Amino acid sequence: MQAKVTTRGVFIPKTYFPGVKTVEIRQAKNGILVVPLPTEDPILQLGKNPVEDVITDAAANHDRYLYRQ
Repeated sequence: MQAKVTTRGVFIPKTYFPGVKTVEIRQAKNGILVVPLPTEDPILQLGKNPVEDVITDAAANHDRYLYRQ
């Protein structure tokens, strides 16, 4: 596909991004990369399925458990 560069930039058809809501545009050495971003931030998934254990105070005393103090 070829596209004309206008004063507003270049148009990329939405059909190239099925199901994509956000992209990251990066300037590379030999071109431009348009990278789809995940719909949900993976960092927000942390803690959704916590590990179960017999220790009930791990959050409050994690340093003691990690460093055996």
